[in-house]
Amino acid sequence: MKTKVSWGLVILFFVLSSTLYSQSVERLISQSDSLTKSFLNQAALDVLKKAEKLEPNNWEVLWRISRAYVDIGEHLPASTGEQEEQQVKTYEMALDYADKAVQAAPERSETYLRRAIANGRIALFKGVFSVADVVNKVRDDSEKAIQLATGGDEILSTSHYVLGRTHAKISEKWAPARAVLGLGWAELEIGLDHFAKAIELRPDYVMFYVDYAIALVEADQENAAIAMLRKALNSPNQDEDDEKRKEEAMAMLKELTE
Repeated sequence: MKTKVSWGLVILFFVLSSTLYSQSVERLISQSDSLTKSFLNQAALDVLKKAEKLEPNNWEVLWRISRAYVDIGEHLPASTGEQEEQQVKTYEMALDYADKAVQAAPERSETYLRRAIANGRIALFKGVFSVADVVNKVRDDSEKAIQLATGGDEILSTSHYVLGRTHAKISEKWAPARAVLGLGWAELEIGLDHFAKAIELRPDYVMFYVDYAIALVEADQENAAIAMLRKALNSPNQDEDDEKRKEEAMAMLKELTE
């Protein structure tokens, strides 16, 4: 009888411990999301690291850590070689955690999107035409995120945006030269379609409108670009760089309408 009671207590202890850990991790995730919305990226990362200690393989924690590293890396100074090295190391940390997230939850769009974004930052830093293999990974992961279509409209729209921006950026180079590098798949028209889909899913997001407008100018669709720039200026700020992107939109609009 004592043995049965003892084992019952042990099982109850583990069940309660597991429940408390889960609730604690959920609370930390919620706290980190609030900090991210307030653009307190380092604070969000610190909170997520606590959650990681409790549940090292929690994919919800892992992809958010990847996001935090990207957000931090985007705003690091990069005027010296040492600073540039620190920035790329931060993006590589983001990639490492995105890889872990994909391994933990290969059925979730969020994990592939974060890996696409981390690789995208690395590609832009090193020069997209010097790291074709990395760019191809951005395309593949973005397409996978779209195919899985989990995480709601915000994740899906951002996946379309990343894929649209990738097509638009790569198509800036002469097609035969791109083909030699293994990047002949990029097409500006495909990029425009993905930008439009991103905006359909998530309207009033400044970054989407501005980058869509840039691509439209490349496609000689200036009137459509002007309309997108005006929408960008009339959209609420939701990202810490939105004010800077609006300044860019204002300068472009002035140039296109003068």
